[in-house]
Amino acid sequence: MPAKRVVVAAPRGYCAGVDRAVVTVEKALDVYGPPVYVRKQIVHNRHVVEDLEARGAIFVEELGEVPPGATVVFSAHGVSPAVHAEAAARGLKTIDATCPLVTKVHNEAKRFAGQGVQILLIGHAGHEEVEGTTGEAPEHITLVQHPDDVDAVELDDPAKVAWLSQTTLSVDETWETVSRLREKFPALIDPPSDDICYATQNRQSAVKQIATHSDLVIVVGSRNSSNSVRLVEVALEAGAKASYRVDNAGEIDPAWLVGVDSVGVTSGASVPDALVQGVLDYLEAQGFPPATEERLTEENLVFALPPELRKDLRRKADGD
Repeated sequence: MPAKRVVVAAPRGYCAGVDRAVVTVEKALDVYGPPVYVRKQIVHNRHVVEDLEARGAIFVEELGEVPPGATVVFSAHGVSPAVHAEAAARGLKTIDATCPLVTKVHNEAKRFAGQGVQILLIGHAGHEEVEGTTGEAPEHITLVQHPDDVDAVELDDPAKVAWLSQTTLSVDETWETVSRLREKFPALIDPPSDDICYATQNRQSAVKQIATHSDLVIVVGSRNSSNSVRLVEVALEAGAKASYRVDNAGEIDPAWLVGVDSVGVTSGASVPDALVQGVLDYLEAQGFPPATEERLTEENLVFALPPELRKDLRRKADGD
């Protein structure tokens, strides 16, 4: 019988933008006291949201649910200028936890629009990040969700067109879309740098590495986490015989393990590592050996907390 094996990918889990957003809510609760309101999920992970709720955070869908004068945190996915304007009009104290890499895409959208360039935004309809980016220049942006959508794209001036993308997409599918766009629009302008974030790319590359020798790849991440869903797709494309996404170990179906000798495990960029450890503990309880880690690269990037929060943290420290 082949020896059983469990390999856990690295990098995995929290990226710099997610860590910054979660710590922003935690520090806001420390500085201002509960409740602190958060528009949308601060990051797309059910367990993170539930933990912050237990500490006093209140998550809302829209600003109309926030009492006038209250403190509200904008999620890591970013918001449109209209949301900022609404918050100001209602006298809300805002803390913007938008990931700096998402802010970069917003700035690119504003710059292209200011130059009269039409923008093809590669992303998923309804995702908060896409809504926020589109809100920067709605009259200039056309959404392209899949490579097959390219044929239907029509532009007023094909000579003045650029592409941008949601930061959490499949790297390979995005480049396929860009390639097809360039065939149709040879004058297509690239963004100054790749919009897909470093963490998304690293996690996809890492899962490709373990998928080649895994009968099964388990991805830990929530259903509404775009980057987690992409990891399942990438694992299957890279050669895994099967791959499933779970929020935690309790969602693993024992039938998935029947006849399986090698299991790969990874997690999306908004997943606490304790949830991954829970999956590894479950596999050990099912007779698999302790996991070995396969590390693709080191990640050392750290983002500073939002400036408005840093200022109040300093003030509180000086007062203490």
